Amino acid sequence: MEAIDARARELGIDLDSVDVDSITLPPGEDFNILSDDEDLLQNEDIPELEIGFANIIVKYEKLENVLRKIYGQLGVIKEGGLWMPTDPETKKTQGYCFIEFNTPQEAEFAMEKTCGYKLDKSHIFSVNMFDDFEKYMKVPDEWAPAEIKPYTPGENLLKWLSDDKARDQFVIRAGTFTEVYWNDARRATPELVYQKQYWTDSYIQWSPLGTHLATVHRQGAQVWGGDDKFVRLMRFLHPQLKLIDFSPGEKYLISYSSHEPSNPIDTHRVVLNIFDVRTGKVRREFKGSADDFTTGGNMGVSGISWPIFRWGGGRDDKYFARLGKNVISVYDTETFALIDKKSLKVENVVDFSWSPTDPIISLFVPELGGGNQPARVSLVQIPGKEEIRQKNLFSVSDCKMYWQNNGEYLAVQVDRYTKTKKSIYTGFELFRIKERDIPIEVFELDNKNDKIIAFAWEPKGHRFAVIHGDGPKPDISFYTMKAVNNNVSRVSKLTTLKGKQANALFWSPAGRFIVLAGLRGFNGQLEFFNVDDLETLATGEHFMATDIMWDPTGRYLATAVTSVHEMENGFQIWSFNGKHIYKVLKDHFYQFQWRPRPPSLLTPEKEEDISKNLKRYSKKYEQEDQDVHHLLDEEERKRRMRLQEVWEAWVAKWKQLHEDERAFRMQLRGGEDSDKEEEAEYKEIEAEELVDVTEETVAFDLDQE
Repeated sequence: MEAIDARARELGIDLDSVDVDSITLPPGEDFNILSDDEDLLQNEDIPELEIGFANIIVKYEKLENVLRKIYGQLGVIKEGGLWMPTDPETKKTQGYCFIEFNTPQEAEFAMEKTCGYKLDKSHIFSVNMFDDFEKYMKVPDEWAPAEIKPYTPGENLLKWLSDDKARDQFVIRAGTFTEVYWNDARRATPELVYQKQYWTDSYIQWSPLGTHLATVHRQGAQVWGGDDKFVRLMRFLHPQLKLIDFSPGEKYLISYSSHEPSNPIDTHRVVLNIFDVRTGKVRREFKGSADDFTTGGNMGVSGISWPIFRWGGGRDDKYFARLGKNVISVYDTETFALIDKKSLKVENVVDFSWSPTDPIISLFVPELGGGNQPARVSLVQIPGKEEIRQKNLFSVSDCKMYWQNNGEYLAVQVDRYTKTKKSIYTGFELFRIKERDIPIEVFELDNKNDKIIAFAWEPKGHRFAVIHGDGPKPDISFYTMKAVNNNVSRVSKLTTLKGKQANALFWSPAGRFIVLAGLRGFNGQLEFFNVDDLETLATGEHFMATDIMWDPTGRYLATAVTSVHEMENGFQIWSFNGKHIYKVLKDHFYQFQWRPRPPSLLTPEKEEDISKNLKRYSKKYEQEDQDVHHLLDEEERKRRMRLQEVWEAWVAKWKQLHEDERAFRMQLRGGEDSDKEEEAEYKEIEAEELVDVTEETVAFDLDQE
């Protein structure tokens, strides 16, 4: 206000003589103050306002309304929560105000977004938390050097990777307990690391690189880590929290909640927060109705597709995006705003996915205009939003996209109508992403009318597997993206396994090995298959298995029966070649998760060298395995000796008791020692016993001679 007074004096205007109510603003002029439009509130940061109050006199009420417009978009202001002190003599504001939000997170978010915010060319906001004043008031008038505190090392979040036995960890949730274990396959038993009761209200989740373990609560989420104690590293406040998701590089955590509407006619109110994992601060908040977040994806809680935001390829956590109506909204994590301040407009888009390694989006648009405009799959480069490849598709019923985990290939499974449109057949469009101009190959099964049950790329490889067929025992075919035996087609078939009890494919993370699993109707049938040699290594069964999970190294496989079934709850551990190692039963078993590992620091060349010279490296571990085997044998011998000692002690105890009561027994028997068997007399007594009496009645006919 002082600046306004100074400007008025420069212009020779007496502010006291001006009737503010007589000022008429241009019709339709809103001075760029944001409205309550949901699209603006959800998708755009607050723009820089050029209100131009330097040449306009503003009443107290109008200034208050402007502030409410700005800060009401950043959180819920409590009733009576905005107060602008005024000078009792001049009746003018003191140049500052106090705003109270519903939550501390909203206040922090408002401070971050508006500190340094330009109200106009002459007025810039300076924003502080109320607690800061108390902190600043405690600053002494005289300077004193800071006290140097001794260094205390923080938690070692990667210590678990230095296990001398190179074991992997996993976490389980059963009943009210959450437990972290080492998978000690050599001893054929899990080793408990940490156990806590009521650790989570909902579920648990490892971060993508295994650094943190997240727990979900009604008040928000927490992440834990460190040594074997799992200390709390950070908490993220989000009332009525239901779901969380990490970014691939673990820099950010997305939280989700859904709130009942006050009006039964309205849909649920959705709140999404993006937190910085290291600092715990909210970097961006999204609010809206459930209808605003239900476009595309696999339906999850309350009809919401999860995750709502999908992170861009790679582990740099640079981009994230979500699907909207006729748009794909792509954000960057430098500003947490839309790239170029606008969404990527794609008419009728129904699905998209990121390359696992590169900032490339693949998107699918179905047919339009009754088939006059063909369906299409497009590849779009981010951040330029340039379409780098497109393929038109005709007579399309449905489309699914599968990225290979190295981002080298994209398989598009296309279900098409026949000419009569009475049936559907399936084919594949295979994109070679890393090759020049991204060539596309059309691929079909030998019998294109076969139903596709499952498709899976080989991690770190060039092969893929398909389960196909209409019968109770489908076939499984393996293909490679590389030409074999001078084949004209660059996609070559390796083999087909006929009549398998399988409906799911689980490649080892290291490639080469795959588990052909029969879940649900097949009751947990398992077949361990070596794709290099095209041979079955072993078969097994985990009856009623609901989940199958490889450990991050591809050495061990876990199968589990969760509480969706009432019987046989628990998990089993298998080796990569199908050897059953151990079984653990747990009542009310809810979750099993291997702890992920960060990417290997070895170069591909070094890994290949180790693979070629595996025998030389394995000698050390063979000796360790032999030592463990001897140790187990020794422990088993000692265990049996302890059992024998317990048995002998038990027998000796009762013999002694029998001896102590001997005099008492003799007294009861009139001085006879009943323990001396040679003095006992034996008599043989014959006794007759009537077993049964049967009555029989005979009838005579007296009229006969």
